[in-house]
Parts: sequence; structure tokens; C-alpha cells
Amino acid sequence: MIFYFSGTGNTKWAAQQLATATGEELRYIPDELGHAEPYVLKEGERLGFCFPTHGWQPPRIVREFIRQTTFEHVGYCYALTTCGDNMGYAMRIFDKELGKKGLHTDARFAVVMPESNVCFSFLHLDTDEKARQKVEAARQRMTHICQVIQERQRGVEELVKGAIPYTYTYIIGGYYNKHLITDQHFWVDQEACIQCGLCQKLCPVCDIKGAPPVWIHNGRCTNCLACYHHCPAHAIHWGSMKRGQYLLSKLLDRR
Repeated sequence: MIFYFSGTGNTKWAAQQLATATGEELRYIPDELGHAEPYVLKEGERLGFCFPTHGWQPPRIVREFIRQTTFEHVGYCYALTTCGDNMGYAMRIFDKELGKKGLHTDARFAVVMPESNVCFSFLHLDTDEKARQKVEAARQRMTHICQVIQERQRGVEELVKGAIPYTYTYIIGGYYNKHLITDQHFWVDQEACIQCGLCQKLCPVCDIKGAPPVWIHNGRCTNCLACYHHCPAHAIHWGSMKRGQYLLSKLLDRR
């Protein structure tokens, strides 16, 4: 059983590789929120979690899912996070959440994928060439990771923490997750909007309604940027900075 969350397709792609390699069921975390019954794993079934790193921490929605969920008969557990450069101590935070449920990860991985964060002034999307290089390297990484998980190897930690992981996660990431994980900074160019409703459909926390979109400020925004990056007219923006868009599917289509 593999639980995943993804905004731009990076983590979904990684989770799909794992599902294909292991033959195990793939579940989208937003669809599982509110699941009342425990998840009971079958004999020999692995428990996997795949999530993007948001501001050097696990996304809020992923942490909330772990807190409200119970898992039974877990024999092997692993976690994978995707990141644009490094993930700081994001996996440490995730492990603490699992620990509250009496679980631990037997294997932990980070996979570098094309950058998608447009919410920091010092972060920029990768060029197409750099993005393709990252995806090609990620393909090779996933082949190795799938093998490790198929063999149920334990005590594996292959992470990309960066030079100053504490600063990334608890200082810069702490500010980001406290002040910038909000729908308050999103806005729509009314003239550019084609009123397709895609952003409302894709929002994992039902924080968007109408066309042109209106953010309803329900306190659930996880800043996944799905609305921003999927907008076919690039009519949705974040803050005063106007940046480009990134979707893995579009990058692969241009190959």
C-alpha cells in the first residue's frame, strides 16, 4: 500500500514507479483524508509514503494524514520525498510523526526532481535542460530504490540533506511553513483566465471555488501550487513575483 501526495506530478511519478515495481496499491492522500477505519495491511504487504518537500518540511496535509490514521500489521515501511535541491531534515520530521503511531521507516529516500517552488524570491524554476537532466538522474535513482524496496532492505537512508539542514528546515523552512503556507498570496488575472475550472477541480483541500477562481480561505491550503502550475492560461499568480510554470507531464511531452 503506497500513499502519496503530489502537486506538479514529480512525486506521483515516483510513486507510480514504486507501484509498478512492487505491484502494490497506490492511494492519493487527499482522497484518504477522513478515512475512519484502520488500514490493515495484507501479509507481506509493504507500507510506503511518497511526498514532496515543502519548505524543507513534509507538507501539512501529509502530516495531518499520519496523525489521523491508524495502520495495522505493518511489517515493512519506507518513505520517499522529492525535492528540487535538498530536503533538509524533512524526513526527520516525518519520522517523528510516524513514531507517534508506533511506526518507523525501514528505508528512507530523497529524489531530486525539477524545481517547482515559486514562493521564495531566491528560488527559480530549472531550465528545460537542467530539468531533463534531473529527471534522467531520477530515473536511475528510482531503479535502485525500487530494488531496495523489493528486497525489503532495512536500515537504508539515502537522503539529500544539504549543507545546513537545521537552518533549512527549522529557520528558513520554519518561517516559510508558518507564514507562507497560505492561500492569501494567490491571485488571478481576470483577463487571462479562461474559466475552465481546472484549478478548483485539482485543489486537494477544496479551497477554490468558481471561475474565475476564488480562494475561500478555509485554512487548509497546503501551498502545493497545483492551481498555479496546472493553469492552462497561466492566469494564476503567487504574490508580486511573476514566474514561469512547471509540470512533469509537459516536460516529458517535450522530449
